[in-house]
Amino acid sequence: MGGVVVPRVEKFKYLESIVEERGDIDEDISHRIRVEWQKWKKAFEVLWDKRIPLKLKGRVYRMVVQPALLYGAECWPIKKIQVQSHMVAEMRMIRWMCGYTRLGRIRNMVIRERVGVAPLEDKLRKTRLRWFGHDKRRSVSAPVRRCEVIHILDYRRGRERSKMSWNMVIRSDMKSLGLTEDTLQGRNIWRSKIKTVDHR
Repeated sequence: MGGVVVPRVEKFKYLESIVEERGDIDEDISHRIRVEWQKWKKAFEVLWDKRIPLKLKGRVYRMVVQPALLYGAECWPIKKIQVQSHMVAEMRMIRWMCGYTRLGRIRNMVIRERVGVAPLEDKLRKTRLRWFGHDKRRSVSAPVRRCEVIHILDYRRGRERSKMSWNMVIRSDMKSLGLTEDTLQGRNIWRSKIKTVDHR
């Protein structure tokens, strides 16, 4: 390209996401978890301070730390085991924020309610469906975006091996919420259907 040899690679970083040749997302997920821990450590003094109310800590977590984990998640053809790895990392942070250990035998849902943080699985679903609605409503002449790289990898993979594709994940999300594409064009209606409420 322009007299320069462009090396072939198995993965590369694009818009802060790791794109792998075979369409896998394991590396990207690991990268996002590492970034989330970095953000958590930067906010450590606030999140660890026992004088600060749990609800306020939860708000700081949602605004500062959680976005680092969810960045790029709208494009992931994610599997249940990968969602679980995300949830394990997040619950470790939330438990440390509250000063709880697993020996206390306090259920994750109870802890989430105390800090006001919705289940990560719901957040991931909302992120995907919000992007799906935006993607379907946008003009066909709009610039290429991050998710389209994932679509291309899905198509190139073909019948190489059976994998979960992004479209399959979206269809599963819509089915779980009882949604159809008929409501896509109404932006406000669509967002109200996929809304995830953090505990107050």
